[in-house]
Amino acid sequence: MDMSVGTLFASLVVSSVGFGFFLYGKKQGRMPHLIVGLVMSAFPYFVAGPLAMCSISGALVLALFVAVRSGL
Repeated sequence: MDMSVGTLFASLVVSSVGFGFFLYGKKQGRMPHLIVGLVMSAFPYFVAGPLAMCSISGALVLALFVAVRSGL
């Protein structure tokens, strides 16, 4: 894993947002938020680059938005 400042900061931000989604999903009983929160908290360990992290997290948040709008 690249240990540049950008990568570490992106990892911190993405994991923090994922933790927030996880807590919200757990407290409200919302399965899509819980799953996206777990994935967003875990995937920065496997992705080496801030652009890739931001792209993947953006796609996950978009998928969460579509899932919630469709009634899940």
